[in-house]
Amino acid sequence: MTIKLIAIDMDGTLLNPKHELTEKVKKVIQRVNNQGVNVILATGRPFIGVEQYLHELALHQDNQYCITNNGSLIQNAKSGECLFEVLLGFDDYLYFEELSRVLEVHFQAFTKTEMFTSNRDISKYTIHEAWMTGIPLRYCSVGDMDCNLTFPKVMMLDPPDRLDAAIARIPEKALQQYTIMKSSPYYLEILDKRANKGAALRFIAEMLGYARSEIMAIGDQENDLAMLEYSGISIAMSNSISRVKSVAKFITKSNTEDGVALAIERFA
Repeated sequence: MTIKLIAIDMDGTLLNPKHELTEKVKKVIQRVNNQGVNVILATGRPFIGVEQYLHELALHQDNQYCITNNGSLIQNAKSGECLFEVLLGFDDYLYFEELSRVLEVHFQAFTKTEMFTSNRDISKYTIHEAWMTGIPLRYCSVGDMDCNLTFPKVMMLDPPDRLDAAIARIPEKALQQYTIMKSSPYYLEILDKRANKGAALRFIAEMLGYARSEIMAIGDQENDLAMLEYSGISIAMSNSISRVKSVAKFITKSNTEDGVALAIERFA
């Protein structure tokens, strides 16, 4: 079956460790895109952290899309307009902000255009996220937050040992009622139960009339599992976590070795 759609994770997959697109990756993606293959970036980043790469890859077109915030939003790749959204409400924000204090880890929350932290001792990982994606960062106490805000996602974050200890203490009720997954050793992503990259990819595929067998997905972390399980051809990077490698049908080289380009050349 011919591949008609390729969904690609960004950090740890599409981008090298310097958060750059290599020339080989750019050329291969532009070539298959020009041949009519629909290439979609599927990322935990907000749209502002994706725009630069959409332009570099010539994917910023009205008829193209991107999956952001780990699947809580599907956006037009040119305008950023939302075609699909599943958001957390203010009560969800309050619950996880309080839980983060009980678990003694840092916390941040994303609207579509800003990132908020209620931690006076702002985490270095929060600062890194703001720097990496370009999203404006605001400190705001819980009492000063606008209760009308909605959130594509909220996050807990800290060094891996501290974060993993906190994850082990998350109430079972929360694990059942929300999508909760790691996107890196330092970041725990929390979304509405209906939101993940796989559900977003399915929405796009059905909208465009593609069968699962015509879809390829490439990723490296826990937040990529749902789209890898949905796609007909699932590719793990060699730098992936072991769980991703166990789910994927094929393993390509790492993000330091143009693994995305090699996978596309082989299958598409």
